[in-house]
Amino acid sequence: QVQLVESGGGLVQPGGSLRLSCAASKFTLDYHVMGWFRQAPGKEREGVSCISSSDGSAYYLDSVKGRFTISMDNAKTTVHLQMNSLKPEDTAVYYCAAPKNLYVSSCAPEDFGSWGQGIQVTVSS
Repeated sequence: QVQLVESGGGLVQPGGSLRLSCAASKFTLDYHVMGWFRQAPGKEREGVSCISSSDGSAYYLDSVKGRFTISMDNAKTTVHLQMNSLKPEDTAVYYCAAPKNLYVSSCAPEDFGSWGQGIQVTVSS
């Protein structure tokens, strides 16, 4: 099982930016996708963005399209989430995750089995 450690969260004003990073303990190319998820208080965990490790194609939640960008470094061990034009509704705990098996290509939380500890992102004035 891969170990994942997130960094880069914090408090930011509306309209601001944050860059989240997820360091993996092993080569993430073993997986078809890696993903970022978030969970706000009282809400279910949702897939924010996932990236294909083979061709870099990405999925984005509709509410973050045009504002967030997911990327993976050349070594395939770190996944980033650049978040721009942040809104108060982006406030949540953000998690990096790897899928349960090598065949998962979705961005559905139930298909992911290795999770980071989570990092708080708060957007507030």
